[in-house]
Amino acid sequence: MENTKIVDFEDKYYDELNSLWNITGLNTPDRGDNLQTIKQTLSLGGKLLLIFLDKKLIGSSWLTTDGRRLYLHHFCIHPDFQGQKLSKPLLKESLNYAKKINQQIKLEVHQNSHIAKKLYINYGFKYLGDYEVYIIRNLNNIS
Repeated sequence: MENTKIVDFEDKYYDELNSLWNITGLNTPDRGDNLQTIKQTLSLGGKLLLIFLDKKLIGSSWLTTDGRRLYLHHFCIHPDFQGQKLSKPLLKESLNYAKKINQQIKLEVHQNSHIAKKLYINYGFKYLGDYEVYIIRNLNNIS
């Protein structure tokens, strides 16, 4: 779209980004995705891309790295703007970053996110098979 712009994250966008993540269900307190965490991942070689439409933040793509591969997190488009093909330039820019730094890119997607899965498959992501994902979010539960 003509009125879209993709930019790198800056601190000044944090409140608007946090609001977007709340609207899209990506922001829950147990995830710990705060400004400090974002800055830390960026300092380690990650990237957080934001897409604006007419100066309104409508999407994000957060890429973190372990040094050998990128992980795509918090890829979203505001519900009011879904279905308008706005995810495509955002994903393409994310993939270009992976190519630029020569790292594989991996993501997790909810099994019921059929539209997202179709997008990722169309851009070359492959299903890894019968892997299950496990996480400990509350580190106080570790004995």
